[in-house]
Amino acid sequence: MNIMDFNVKKLAADAGTFLSRAVQFTEEKLGQAEKTELDAHLENLLSKAECTKIWTEKIMKQTEVLLQPNPNARIEEFVYEKLDRKAPSRINNPELLGQYMIDAGTEFGPGTAYGNALIKCGETQKRIGTADRELIQTSALNFLTPLRNFIEGDYKTIAKERKLLQNKRLDLDAAKTRLKKAKAAETKSSSEQELRITQSEFDRQAEITRLLLEGISSTHAHHLRCLNDFVEAQMTYYAQCYQYMLDLQKQLGSFPSNYLSNNNQSSGTPVPYALSNATGPSAVASTGSLVITCPSNLNDLKESSSSRKARVLYDYDAANSSELSLLADEVITVFSVVGMDSDWLMGERGNQKGKVPITYLELLN
Repeated sequence: MNIMDFNVKKLAADAGTFLSRAVQFTEEKLGQAEKTELDAHLENLLSKAECTKIWTEKIMKQTEVLLQPNPNARIEEFVYEKLDRKAPSRINNPELLGQYMIDAGTEFGPGTAYGNALIKCGETQKRIGTADRELIQTSALNFLTPLRNFIEGDYKTIAKERKLLQNKRLDLDAAKTRLKKAKAAETKSSSEQELRITQSEFDRQAEITRLLLEGISSTHAHHLRCLNDFVEAQMTYYAQCYQYMLDLQKQLGSFPSNYLSNNNQSSGTPVPYALSNATGPSAVASTGSLVITCPSNLNDLKESSSSRKARVLYDYDAANSSELSLLADEVITVFSVVGMDSDWLMGERGNQKGKVPITYLELLN
């Protein structure tokens, strides 16, 4: 027998097997043939594997969306992964925002309160961007990769063996059908031998499939460890972000908040975010819902008619011609004027004079 004859016979046998399976499957669907049912344990294992596959895919895809919200970026990363090439590094959203803030602060002037605050905010956003990048890398390695390996590796093997089991069952049931239809003794003997062979092959394949499916419990245990790693990575990320913002808040505490809401811009006293030099007994002045404290020596000055030297704590831009603009750390002369609002003093610098907010001043001895 030459190779061509062997191939022809093999193709004919495969075609006959395929046709036999197709007929058996069709008759089962039409209720015209009996179907061998799998044992309950194997059915439960198959159901558990299918459920694991479905939810693993959903969790994996949504985690990818969480870590990379940009769908175009995800597609690009997928293409590079399939090409087995490293995707080019790109700046992320916090880093981009941080760079914009730093550039704006530099242009406005690092010496101004707003410019300095923008630069500090930008530096913090960049640190958050770095933490975000570390979260993505750690999560991809310790969480997404194991999930993807299960979908593309273990479950594909299970699906292959499951399909093979289905074919062996169809062969078995087709052999049973032929045995029932056999009338001649010779045909019946041949059908019985075929049934024994298909039954043996079906039992062996069922055992192989069962052993693979029982590994799903180990898969769950492995995915649990990966989930713990993912939670730990998130915990580290959010703790870092919280600490970064806490540090930023403390830094911004030294800057005045000159820009009030639109409802309060036309009147009221400019209020710094915090007063680091307001120590000792103090008087309290209320502006809207905000409460500010005034050092007692400023209150003493308001009750007298003398003038004192005062150091400016923060930059202040005059809102109108009756006010005096201030620069942080400069020294001016201040004094009280009868009838003036309790939150203001009269400031004097050379031949310039105007109202200044007391919360921006520190009296000098």
